[in-house]
Amino acid sequence: MNDLTVAISRLPGHSLVLCKEDVILTEDGKGIAPLVRLIGAGRDLTGFSAADKIVGKAAAMLFIKAKVCAVYGQVMTDEARTLLLAGGIACRFGELTEKIINREGTDLCPMEKTVAALQDPEEAFSAIRQKLADLRKSSPHSITENQNPRSS
Repeated sequence: MNDLTVAISRLPGHSLVLCKEDVILTEDGKGIAPLVRLIGAGRDLTGFSAADKIVGKAAAMLFIKAKVCAVYGQVMTDEARTLLLAGGIACRFGELTEKIINREGTDLCPMEKTVAALQDPEEAFSAIRQKLADLRKSSPHSITENQNPRSS
């Protein structure tokens, strides 16, 4: 099995799985927070294959920043797919959609809104981190991060 296939097979029960040869990282948490946490901690994800539940533009920009080589999204936006391919990242998806909506189903996902006008992955990372911090302040129970990421 290749790394992406392994990552996809490990996704059930996790938010995010990254695989590179014999290294498999599994992350749990809501939304984009697990990926932000890994990047923010300085984890080198270069060359990893990633499987994620939802991949919109925000996640795609972070995967580009992280220099992963392949991404699978159970749900992926067409814009994310286009960005990943333009960034030289192979991608697969379970379902292709136009947009990612918020958890309440009432509007566009706040992370997608945050990066809507951005083109630079570094800017996107900074903006997403700030938005997550703002969301935690306004509703501390709405964003939960696993403080002890698991690695298997």
